[in-house]
Amino acid sequence: MKKAVLMLPAILAVSGILIMGCSKKSDGGLTIKQGVLLVGMEIGYPPMEYLAEDGRTPIGFDVEMGKAIAQKLGLQVEFIDTAWDGIFAGVNTKKYDCIISSVTINDARWRAHNFSSPYIQNTLAIVLPKGSNHNVRLPQDLAGLGVAYQEETTSNYYMTELAEQGLRFTPYEYDKVMYCFNEMRLGRVDAIMTDLLVAYEYVGQANSPFEMVWQGGDEQFGICMKRGNDALTEAVNKALDELFNEGTMQKISNDTFGMDLVSAVRK
Repeated sequence: MKKAVLMLPAILAVSGILIMGCSKKSDGGLTIKQGVLLVGMEIGYPPMEYLAEDGRTPIGFDVEMGKAIAQKLGLQVEFIDTAWDGIFAGVNTKKYDCIISSVTINDARWRAHNFSSPYIQNTLAIVLPKGSNHNVRLPQDLAGLGVAYQEETTSNYYMTELAEQGLRFTPYEYDKVMYCFNEMRLGRVDAIMTDLLVAYEYVGQANSPFEMVWQGGDEQFGICMKRGNDALTEAVNKALDELFNEGTMQKISNDTFGMDLVSAVRK
């Protein structure tokens, strides 16, 4: 496949944004920085993690969950904005303690890293402009179209598999998913392959110019940690269990999506 990559201006990079947790003190043995949970995150993936209108404050589902987990651990939390293509290297080299950034749990990642238990289920989705002349109801209908997706994501891997199976389309790869939707607004791409949770964010907006025409597949998101960091993995899992049991995860989901999208992952 020949890549068609458009160069776009980078959005404001935000690194080392400190969000306060609670006042309890940590013993300092669980995390890289005493008293702080360092979280690697690609802050450009609404509604999971993105910047507020001030261009500085990270918000979204994963952000709120990260704050809640840190509080359970008696830590403050610091979100470190990291490009997706280097995010796993960052946790391996101890730039941060964990990755909370809509990370799909798959076999390759599971072999290379520690993961928490899943915290939300997800599928893939195809998004078109409303009123599109293209009759797309299945991934195979993307033949001959310009398809946008975020590079190095499940959407990227899925489209690559379709290409290897013989589907011919023009790929447009972007380092942030928001660029896919910006380009569709400008009429530069015909379709977008993305996570269902992201599609909800764009399609569900008032007067949205987008529509979702297909969803399929099945995946789960988890919190990623350095391979062998069993102490932190155990602590994070315990915190997640408590957040589910007390209803905090369901509240974060309702606040973000307007519905409970997390309980199904625990059934």
